[in-house]
Amino acid sequence: MNFSSPSADGFVPDGSSLATALTRTTHLCLAAHQDDIEIMAYPGVAACYESRDHWFTGVIVTDGAGSSRSGEFANFTNEEMMVVRREEQRTAARIGKFSAVVQLAHPSAVVKNPAAVGVRDDLLAILTAANAQTVYLHNPADKHDTHVAVFLRSLEALRALPPAQRPQRVYGCEGWRNLDWLLDTDKQVLDASANPELAAELVAVFQSQIAGGKRYDLATTGRRLANATFHTPHATDQFSALTWAMDLTPLVQDPSLSVEAYTLGYIDRLRADVAERLKKFTA
Repeated sequence: MNFSSPSADGFVPDGSSLATALTRTTHLCLAAHQDDIEIMAYPGVAACYESRDHWFTGVIVTDGAGSSRSGEFANFTNEEMMVVRREEQRTAARIGKFSAVVQLAHPSAVVKNPAAVGVRDDLLAILTAANAQTVYLHNPADKHDTHVAVFLRSLEALRALPPAQRPQRVYGCEGWRNLDWLLDTDKQVLDASANPELAAELVAVFQSQIAGGKRYDLATTGRRLANATFHTPHATDQFSALTWAMDLTPLVQDPSLSVEAYTLGYIDRLRADVAERLKKFTA
């Protein structure tokens, strides 16, 4: 499979061909950066881990050049950091027993440009080959510009699929904005309880970020635990770790839907809920 960036990298941990790895994929994550998969789509990884019938593939769209760095990585150039992050992602794929991980190596500036069709075309080629029925994306209310741009390029690719080939379920996952603010009726509950040792090991792989000044290992575990505990105020916890997501399936199945209107609908429903609760107990 040929991708638009000459630096693109496809890695299959069990040594199969990339074509084979994509064909068997049932769960697919399209993410912006190395370590995003392990933070946002762990429920998908866990669902496929050591399964005979389910296979997880991750796609990293950007090249990883712009990450924050300090400590032992403080003086790394962008090119050096790209090499480190690429190998970290390969290691995570081995540990998580992914079907494959594809790193498309696009600069963030290219991803943010709607006219740069290479990003969309690369994603469309992967989606066509994989035909996965469950897809994990960044959510459109994320506060990281590159995450939002990757979400939009991913949505363009998903909408370009023939209707019969579009996935059954598309989730917009937590990233640089928690989704605990969603109404309970709007939350997609993704169970992240399984195999907590694996979950921790996967995030810990990315030492270029953790030792480089961002404790994603602690923050990711804390978020999942908090989601589980604060899920419902009047019942005991049913899960030990949860990830929230938006249901983005309607945006994929109906390309006429406005992304902005669909996303703001979540906020409008939250606003109405807050207003109604205040009115209920006001004299």
